Amino acid sequence: MNNIHLDDFEAVIFDLDGSLVDSMWMWKAIDIEYLKKHGIEAPDTLQKDIGGRSFIETAEYFKERFGIEDSIEQIGDDWNRMAWDKYTNEVPLKEGVFEFLGLCDDKNIKLGIASSNSTELIEQVLASHGIKGRFGSVKSGTEILKGKPAPDVYLAVADELGAEPSKCLVFEDLVDGIRAGKNAGMTVVAVSDDYSRHSDDLKKELADCYIEDYRGFLI
Repeated sequence: MNNIHLDDFEAVIFDLDGSLVDSMWMWKAIDIEYLKKHGIEAPDTLQKDIGGRSFIETAEYFKERFGIEDSIEQIGDDWNRMAWDKYTNEVPLKEGVFEFLGLCDDKNIKLGIASSNSTELIEQVLASHGIKGRFGSVKSGTEILKGKPAPDVYLAVADELGAEPSKCLVFEDLVDGIRAGKNAGMTVVAVSDDYSRHSDDLKKELADCYIEDYRGFLI
């Protein structure tokens, strides 16, 4: 684990999509479907263009770039409805996550979520896997206006958990998220994900450690 030991940390903070749950695959499909309903073809660079933005920032981007007449709130509500069923029935935990959470509990390590997603969807996916009550702090992209790579969401979670940033271990799958954790002064583990496979070299360069899944921490 590149000399990373859980006993050195007060808290573990997870990004959600692509880091804790295997869900990045579905957002591209939702974006394409959403824009199609508005008579717009999704550009090939869309996922790269919105990477790291908070939920509200992404809605603002869609409204401005594509001329969506709906309010920011309506755009968010539409996305929540489209994603709800997928999160409930099609999105699995990353390999080894459930056991890793148990290991953290055994070591009395505080747990938090720092996600760009909406509060409603975060709560839904955690509840669907029976882990909603495991996290002492959950911050979303609807609460934190300044998205990743800004450190705001990670610092907010650490503050609520009562943990020093230098004693927080972050798990992130995207470059902007890794930068957010590092900008917060935290140790960052890059998580493998098919969606961001093209940026693996940069992820490994920026993060303190890179994992294919969580099973390596269970040895």
